[in-house]
Amino acid sequence: MSFTATRPRRLRASPALRALVRETALDAGDLVLPLFVRSGKGEKRPISSMPGHFQYSVDEAVKAAGEAASSGLPAVILFGIPDKKDAKASGAYADDGIVQGAAKAIKDKYPELLLIADLCFCEYTDHGHCGIVKGDKILNDPTLELAAKTAVSQARAGFDVVAPSGMMDGQVGAMRKALDGAGFAETPVLAYAAKYASGFYGPFREAAESPPSFGDRASYQMDPANFNEALREVALDVEEGADMLMVKPALPYLDVLRAVKERFLLPTAAYHVSGEFAMIKAAAKNGWIDEKRVALETLTCIKRAGADFILTYYALEAARWLA
Repeated sequence: MSFTATRPRRLRASPALRALVRETALDAGDLVLPLFVRSGKGEKRPISSMPGHFQYSVDEAVKAAGEAASSGLPAVILFGIPDKKDAKASGAYADDGIVQGAAKAIKDKYPELLLIADLCFCEYTDHGHCGIVKGDKILNDPTLELAAKTAVSQARAGFDVVAPSGMMDGQVGAMRKALDGAGFAETPVLAYAAKYASGFYGPFREAAESPPSFGDRASYQMDPANFNEALREVALDVEEGADMLMVKPALPYLDVLRAVKERFLLPTAAYHVSGEFAMIKAAAKNGWIDEKRVALETLTCIKRAGADFILTYYALEAARWLA
């Protein structure tokens, strides 16, 4: 046999050797748990398309946040399901809104747990779109006023990070100006900087009760076919003051994730979204795959591609598996 003296298989010969030279290490500190909060007491409503996840009343959300903290997770991100929805998403920026109340309750019990506020309006509007609607158009600039008000309300409630996800042009700058003017200059912005109009969001719309009542979100979320556009979107958010960046979804967009991390050098997140989670769950339920192996492989590959942290519905299970 004629080949070089280098034999890569030497370093794969045993578990100890493989662990010694492993390039990417995944741990609980890399993971953020999404939580869905609604009104009521003692409420824990199962989400059928997302096994193991629930819509929680505030008291139950506090318990779920406590489990996250005790599992070694550094943060949770909250999504709200208001009792009433209207055309201007007033529940999103109300100081007594559902996520504002949840934030105060969680911070009171678990002050060390980072709280991230998803800042979007689809859960709060009666039409299910992420901004002000006129006819069949989603209006950009009027929506910025709501984003600014909501960011301040969320920071006032105790959120450590605000995360705008509506993909409105100029939203980061509007929020940054409002936060600074209201005395929250130290509150960082995690921008959903490259968020695609993806088919992988289906289960989330059940969880957040937020399907659009007409059309789709392709006029503001990105075309899955586009790569260069993502870099332009991210550059604009960085220019407007984003402190951290996010790519969403994760696994189908690892090329975008890698490019964003390498080009902008800011803390970068990826959102392993509901459809990605649900597919693994469904395949595992049918006995087609090893759930633990596939879930951890998926999360490790997302981190390897450039994610400093990962928002994932597997956060609690992965933390237990990694312990």
